[in-house]
Amino acid sequence: MKARWDIFCSVVDNFGDIGVTWRLARQLAAEHACAVRLWVDDLRAFERMCPEVDVQLTQQWQEGVDVRHWPRNWTTTEPADVVIAAFACQLPHDYMEGMAQRERVPLWMNLDYLSAEEWVVGCHGLPSVKFKGVQKYFFFPGFGPGTGGLLRETGLVDRRQAFQRDPQAQQQFLQSLGVFPMAGTRLISLFAYENTGLASWLEVLAAQLQATHLLVPEGRILGDLQAWLEVEALAVGDVHRRGALTVQVLPFMRQEQYDRLLWCCDFNAVRGEDSFVRAQWAGRPLLWHIYRQDEDIHLDKLDAFLALYTEGLSPAAKAALIALWQAWNADGDMAESWTRLLEHWPQVTQHAEKWCLERGLQADLATALVQFYESWI
Repeated sequence: MKARWDIFCSVVDNFGDIGVTWRLARQLAAEHACAVRLWVDDLRAFERMCPEVDVQLTQQWQEGVDVRHWPRNWTTTEPADVVIAAFACQLPHDYMEGMAQRERVPLWMNLDYLSAEEWVVGCHGLPSVKFKGVQKYFFFPGFGPGTGGLLRETGLVDRRQAFQRDPQAQQQFLQSLGVFPMAGTRLISLFAYENTGLASWLEVLAAQLQATHLLVPEGRILGDLQAWLEVEALAVGDVHRRGALTVQVLPFMRQEQYDRLLWCCDFNAVRGEDSFVRAQWAGRPLLWHIYRQDEDIHLDKLDAFLALYTEGLSPAAKAALIALWQAWNADGDMAESWTRLLEHWPQVTQHAEKWCLERGLQADLATALVQFYESWI
């Protein structure tokens, strides 16, 4: 019989948590024949990336996944064979009691946040707390051996490369979004948290000789964009031009569309975790707006990734890339670091593809989870 999996997702940051768990649930069902229940406490957030979801239903099937609303008042449910608490969310007490009462206790894992910090390798796969004899394990995604890998569907990199070799496919996709860039224009996608440093970046883009078309899916950065454009409001479909810069607001899109948007662009500014990983699979230079945490502990995670990601770059290119990322994550002035990065554009572009292909050599996250379960039983 197929193993039954329960994935619990408490939506904290609008889309990052549900973005990761939704991709994982679909891949486990489609590629590993797992029976998956995805428990989500905020179906409204889920609806943005899966419009077919009926937010009024407590149970429904979407793309082979049994989607359940995670209610505040929990009702008795038989626990699955594998239980994933995504990002350290607290399982319902009655559900935990049910795990302990099973004849064969389930494998219980905390799927943690993505990090390149060195301590992750030492903690990945280790036992954590127990609840009445049910052992929980740490499971860490990561960028290299000794971690759980990254979410990546089978054949993803091949599909991406084929799409990027097909100018007509890219044009058709962009036109489906109402995007008609001029020939020779640099395409940049922007998905970020609020950032007062945006204005300095936009100023330098507007002043450059090469034209830039900035594609901005709906999100929290629109307020800063609106202030720079000096307009009363921004809506989907709006197009504004200033100097060499064209700014266009796109609708919030489902994950498969967003992937293709990243594949079309020459540079991708992304936020959180799900879009961060997808930008790496795009094989293009990127800029990560990391989720801000108390006491700036997120900067340790940022620095750890930069140390790993910039290996193999020339000292000048490495310094330029690090300066850009640090300025962006400190709401700093982006003009000088962006200009410096452009001096090394061919190198950082080649490096992005090389990084992607190297990450693709390790097992993907869904496969690693299945292998962990098979070893455990």
